[in-house]
Amino acid sequence: MDLMMLLDMAAAGFPDRPLIGTLTARELRDAARTGACLIAEAEATCVGYLAVNGPAFSVALFAAAAAGVPFVPVNYRLGADQLSSVLAHHPGAFVIADDRHTPLLGARHSPRSWLASTTSRTPTPLEPVARDPAVVIYTSGTTSTPKGVLLRHGNLVSYVIGGVEFGSAQPDETSLMCVPPYHIAAVSHVLTNVYAGRRLVVLDTFSAERWLELVRTERVTHAMVVPTMLARLMEEPEHDVPTLRTLAYGGAAMPPRVIEQALRAWPHVGFVNAYGLTETSSTVSVLGPGEHREAAASRDPEVRARLHSAGRPIPGVEIEIRDEDGVPLPSGTPGRVWVRGAQVSGEYAGFASEKSGGWFDTRDLGRLDREGFLFVMGRQDDTIIRGAENIAPAEIEDVLLRQPGVADAVVVGVPDEEWGQRIEAVVVPARGTSLDGEELRTEVRRLLRGSRTPDRIAVWTEIPRTATGKVLRQDVRTGLGRTS
Repeated sequence: MDLMMLLDMAAAGFPDRPLIGTLTARELRDAARTGACLIAEAEATCVGYLAVNGPAFSVALFAAAAAGVPFVPVNYRLGADQLSSVLAHHPGAFVIADDRHTPLLGARHSPRSWLASTTSRTPTPLEPVARDPAVVIYTSGTTSTPKGVLLRHGNLVSYVIGGVEFGSAQPDETSLMCVPPYHIAAVSHVLTNVYAGRRLVVLDTFSAERWLELVRTERVTHAMVVPTMLARLMEEPEHDVPTLRTLAYGGAAMPPRVIEQALRAWPHVGFVNAYGLTETSSTVSVLGPGEHREAAASRDPEVRARLHSAGRPIPGVEIEIRDEDGVPLPSGTPGRVWVRGAQVSGEYAGFASEKSGGWFDTRDLGRLDREGFLFVMGRQDDTIIRGAENIAPAEIEDVLLRQPGVADAVVVGVPDEEWGQRIEAVVVPARGTSLDGEELRTEVRRLLRGSRTPDRIAVWTEIPRTATGKVLRQDVRTGLGRTS
């Protein structure tokens, strides 16, 4: 199977059901077919998408699949030089760009004209080949130079059919997507909702006020956010969401205070913590709604701790914790998170696969408890080496985020002549509160041993993050250097 076959199934199974805004399943299929013809006529080698989210994103994704070329959503926040560098890897691209980038890149196709040109033209039928490249998504580059993750049709289809029942959505269900189009969550959100038959509406630029307005006016039942978004939603004085049934979150660590507040504020909502990577075609482990409520209500410390876990592997995925030599570790022992499954790519455009025996090293640190719940402890690249001791920033960040008045926190290692690295932290006060860095240091020292106490805690109004909530740690180090 390929991605277009998922849409063909939807168009055959529920042709008149709106799926993308007001576009029905049949109209979406016809638009994708038209797009595929345009791509074929241009003899394009791939489809680049350089615009905000919207209906054209979904059409372009399926049109590329029907044309048999990869879909490459590009980060529209990049500068001109970075954009040119990314697109230089894709000569012969059929680029769809918004008004801002069309003059810059000389792109001939805009999202508006793409949708306006829809007819029922049918491209030359393609044999579905699972090994064919389907999507290339560039990593955020928060720890290294961005790389193009290569996802094949088989990876993405495996993810969709492994976790979603075809046509399972009720006619009244609507999902709200507010992640940018260059993120794996956007691709997976489109595919899973089309396959389920759930209408999808898009918020191209997040604000808490606009998100809440859309949930109410569109009667949204399902949504997905990153932790910083949920934190802002909880700060709104009126955040009732009567129609919302399920809220998924992921992309970064969720502050304990925020999820605990959300569970109290929205008792009728089922919360889902989804952990995954671009290289794994999105989610590989889930903490489901029942597990959230059970953990929050438990007096057993081990069970309650699971509220801040990434849950357990989804069907078809295996997870192991291994040491630096790739040897599996027993439950409870921290190490590197390895995953295996048909949805796992582990490939980068222009490079050989990084899988070993089907297993992919995520380079995330984590541990599994005795019931198989995964606790993610941050990136291996973020580890602070102070003297001979390896320190995971997440351990200190967790303590900081539990302190009254702390809305956000990040811990980084900065160069130090004596210790190699010293620990510094940045915190953001909750709305209407103030913080004192030295008082926080005293409290952290009480809760953690001295070697893990930050040498300095700076108070900022905001921590630099990507649009999907990942901390830009190098920007944090640079900012700390300017204020040292």
